[in-house]
Amino acid sequence: MDRKIKTKEDMIEMVREYGFLPFFSNEIEGFSIEEHCDPSVYFSENPGVWEWKGPVIQETRAAYGKFFKRKAGYITKEWFYDFANYRRDGYDYEARCEDGLASYNEQYLYNIIASRHSVLSKDAKAIGGYIKPRERGRDSWEPRKGFDTTIAKLQMQCYVLISDFEYEVAKDGSFYGWGVARYATPEEFYGKTFAKKVYKRSPEESLKRIVRHMKKILPQCTEEEILHFLK
Repeated sequence: MDRKIKTKEDMIEMVREYGFLPFFSNEIEGFSIEEHCDPSVYFSENPGVWEWKGPVIQETRAAYGKFFKRKAGYITKEWFYDFANYRRDGYDYEARCEDGLASYNEQYLYNIIASRHSVLSKDAKAIGGYIKPRERGRDSWEPRKGFDTTIAKLQMQCYVLISDFEYEVAKDGSFYGWGVARYATPEEFYGKTFAKKVYKRSPEESLKRIVRHMKKILPQCTEEEILHFLK
């Protein structure tokens, strides 16, 4: 992976070619968008990789979320079926709850997202009571805690992903600030085909397929290193 990302198209090409692509540097050296960015598109006044996150999701239909050690990255649709099957251990969310494998906090936030086509992070926090409404002022009501921890866990388990990013709009029509994540379930993002394909293999078989693929794109890594990264 010795290429440089200078354009949105470069970023799209790398996501599609590798299938798995973390956004940030990690335990596998050189395996991230961050490490392959031209400085002019990382932090600058011009649009760069941060502004391209949403468009890359929309143009590739790759899954994006905190999938790698609670850090964000892309997984193409073709590989996300196996990855979600592996991380879910073959459970859909209803079965996971029935077997007592989902905490109350996880179920609470998951249901907020799953009951809607998609929901912005700030709206999920407001609906769930994770932030105090302005009209309540300084009364004794305390907001619910644990949003960031719970939403990260739901992404690591592949029950939730980020379907887009949206920006605040200034009076002159320009966008500003950090993009606000819009969350959805993979079942909503990909439609009925996802539910049909995600569990067609055993979780063990899905993991073997992923490891074989990653050994091809990361020939410098041992199988043990890849398995550690995927946990």
